[in-house]
Amino acid sequence: MTDREAPHRRVPGPARPDRSGSARRPGPGARPARRPAPPRSPAPRVIRLGSPRPRLRMVGLALTLVLLVFVVRLLQVQAVDASAYAAKAERNRYVVHTLAAQRGEITDRTGVALATSVDAYDITADPTLFTPEQLKVDDGPEQAAALLAPILGQDQAELARKLRPEDKKLRYVKLAGRQTPQVWKQIKDLRTALAAKAETDKSTVNVLAGVLAEPSSKRVYPNGDLAAGILGWVNAEGKGGGGIEQQLNGQLAGEDGKIRYAQSGGHQVPTVGSTETPAVPGSDIELTIDRDIQWAAQNAIAEQVKESKADRGYVIVQDTATGEILAMANSPGFDPNDLTTADATAMGNAAVQDAYEPGSTAKVMSMAAVLEENVATPATHVVVPNRLHRGDRLFRDDIDHETWYLTLNGVLAKSSNIGTILATGQLGKNQAEANRVLYEYLRKFGIGSYTGLGFPGETKGILASPDTWSTSQQYTIPFGQGVSINAMQAASVYSTIANGGVRVEPSLVRGTQGPDGVFTPAPKPEETRVVSEKTARTLARMLESVVDDEEGTGTKARIPGYRVAGKTGTANRVDPATGKYRGYTSSFAGFAPADKPRVTVYCAIQNATKGSYFGGQICGPVYKKVMEFALKTLQVPPTGTPPAKLPVTFKP
Repeated sequence: MTDREAPHRRVPGPARPDRSGSARRPGPGARPARRPAPPRSPAPRVIRLGSPRPRLRMVGLALTLVLLVFVVRLLQVQAVDASAYAAKAERNRYVVHTLAAQRGEITDRTGVALATSVDAYDITADPTLFTPEQLKVDDGPEQAAALLAPILGQDQAELARKLRPEDKKLRYVKLAGRQTPQVWKQIKDLRTALAAKAETDKSTVNVLAGVLAEPSSKRVYPNGDLAAGILGWVNAEGKGGGGIEQQLNGQLAGEDGKIRYAQSGGHQVPTVGSTETPAVPGSDIELTIDRDIQWAAQNAIAEQVKESKADRGYVIVQDTATGEILAMANSPGFDPNDLTTADATAMGNAAVQDAYEPGSTAKVMSMAAVLEENVATPATHVVVPNRLHRGDRLFRDDIDHETWYLTLNGVLAKSSNIGTILATGQLGKNQAEANRVLYEYLRKFGIGSYTGLGFPGETKGILASPDTWSTSQQYTIPFGQGVSINAMQAASVYSTIANGGVRVEPSLVRGTQGPDGVFTPAPKPEETRVVSEKTARTLARMLESVVDDEEGTGTKARIPGYRVAGKTGTANRVDPATGKYRGYTSSFAGFAPADKPRVTVYCAIQNATKGSYFGGQICGPVYKKVMEFALKTLQVPPTGTPPAKLPVTFKP
């Protein structure tokens, strides 16, 4: 039987259950039935996440939109609105400001402050912060000016002009300099109030947002008008405008510093940092002035000028040995704290700036020449007529008198013009030679030259060459007319006699103290021998006769307990306004104690119109008050010897 013919075999399968549900028993050759599987526990429920692709697409789309916004913004900033943003960036840049140096003090010889500086503020503004684009109003400068004007005491229109300059790029203007901290606080409070209101009220504009302040200093003079003519003042720019403040401005001012910082909207950005060059403070100046003596001198001259209804007056107090000026007072004066009320004609130092004919106080120089040249002695007889004819003129004394029979000492004591002409005529073989000799002595005494103070506006007076003296001058110059001096020159003449004939240049500055605290004394003043010590001592005794002798013209200058040497002067005065003679210059000069000189006092009053105009009558009392005070202040003991009693007259 072939394979094809082989009978088909059935592969036995699993027993099928019968209809009754029982399993069919396998037959021979059938596979064994499978065992039933054990019961299974229920499978846990699994939560399947959605596909991440949609979320990635969303994030990518969002980032794309953000980047697109940035790109659009960059295009707007760098291309479309580049100029506008550049202008805004201009407001956020580095700026440089000056740091003002602290100005040095000016003190008297004891260290008492006469001029000092206190904290202050310069009120400034950034005009670019007041534009319509910045404030959103057209009249920002005008609104700000209206608020600031009453606080700063300035013109409203002028403030508005500063806040609206022609230069639209101007970033800095000074509205007011050296304002007190109280002024700046008032502005700050107002600015803060406006800013607070602007936050809640959109119609309010803070027009003061661009107003700023820079630390500065304000010059103050604690003693008011005391020594104002010496001290001067400081102008709005912070520079000395007169007196010592001007003369020594370089030393007082110091060196300004600088600060560089970033600003935004007119305010410093503290996180950016800054660079600073510190300011170097100025040096302190110590004057030779004694505040108390200055006060006494100023009060005395002010009272007499007022009483005499005079144009002005001056008093100088000088140490005879050192040349140091202890006081230099002027009347009228001014208060450098408030220049708005000051009279412009009184703002200088008239004691060194006024040139005038000294009158009889100059006779001491003529007598010094006569004594030094040995052409006469204090006892030499001089016959003084009522009138003296010289050249084309008749000369007279201040009063009409019969012929006087005076000694040379008497000529000085009674202040005789005629006697002085006669005495000085003996200086040469002829008048021309006598003129040249007298001229040389006047020059030695410092007439026609600057005093050495170097004071601003100082005059050296007028002393013409003797070859040019007119017929009148060669006879008037010996008694103090036809020549012009200042008060300091006159005081120096008497200090020279008091110092034994040696002229010491006057000085106002004792020294300086720098920022390092080191005190540097002023250079020693120059000394010049003018006349011998013998001549100086003789002149001192002759000057005592002016005060001590009843025939003298200076009896009102007597000081109990002290020997006083002095000389009166009453000169025709040239009116500076018209150039013609009008009124008189009244003066008194002298030193004490006469036997051991310590202090020189010189007083002059211009154009007294009430009461007496004679120097002995109105300047003698001023001399006495000031000299008494100075001697007590300096603790100079009373004189222990009686005054010299040189003869004044002789019997023919």
